[in-house]
Amino acid sequence: FGSSCKIGVVILVLLICSLTLGRGAVYTSEPEVRVAENKPAKLSCSYSGFSSPRVEWKFTHGDITSLVCYNNKITASYENRVTFSASGITFHSVTRKDTGTYTCMVSDEGGNTYGEVTVNLIVLVPPSKPTISVPSSATIGNRAVLTCSEKDGSPPSEYFWFKDGVLMPTEPKSNRAFINSSYSLNPKTGELIFDPVSASDAGDYTCEAQNGYGSPMRSDTVHMEAAELNVGGIVAAVLVTLILLGVLIFGIWFAYSRGYFDSKYLTSSKKVIYSQPTARSEVSMPPLGQGLGGLPAKVRGF
Repeated sequence: FGSSCKIGVVILVLLICSLTLGRGAVYTSEPEVRVAENKPAKLSCSYSGFSSPRVEWKFTHGDITSLVCYNNKITASYENRVTFSASGITFHSVTRKDTGTYTCMVSDEGGNTYGEVTVNLIVLVPPSKPTISVPSSATIGNRAVLTCSEKDGSPPSEYFWFKDGVLMPTEPKSNRAFINSSYSLNPKTGELIFDPVSASDAGDYTCEAQNGYGSPMRSDTVHMEAAELNVGGIVAAVLVTLILLGVLIFGIWFAYSRGYFDSKYLTSSKKVIYSQPTARSEVSMPPLGQGLGGLPAKVRGF
């Protein structure tokens, strides 16, 4: 009753102003409309002080903007789902994609008088079963992130976490069961962060999504272990690595000492250069004064 009274006062003030100043006034009797999916919805827009009103409706959701009504007529993309009247527009059956802000804009044909009002449409859709991400094992002293989400709820769902069936408070120190935990919980995003993880954080985790419409929905339960850092395993891995490195170095040294890596096999073979033989005879001639006696008979007879 109180909100209806306030709206009535606002409308009355707008009417008085429009009559006093001679300007148009645009107003709505219901600035926020909540309706279940697949049900009809009426978005009201009343106006006064316009000699020849021209009405347009604009839809905005995030970065998306589209015209629902232009020059007192429903646009092609909405004509099968929406009806226009002098008092507003009516959806025959709304879907979750219709959720957003609708602006009713009224002006004279000459454009001298203008006014607008917005109506928020919230299409109610119950939440679906949420999906969670929980590590199977978290190292004590490290950071662990658990997430929960669902995509169908409208308005967007809020998320609540349960550990071993007990509701986790937003502030862990406010409950004795979680006084030894260090976590932050965001109901809007569904993120649960342990920083750092403690031994008491091990357990079964479940997430619940609710948006005030329909029944709350719970996720599957996932168990998370809280384990100490495996120092022994790290030391063993380092030792094995050092041993393998030592064996490799010894093997290389042994191969060199036995001559398996002889330099003549490691260096590239020398390049052999062949020269073209000369045209003159390679037969050696006797010294001067010796004569040809020392030559064969065939040579002496030439």
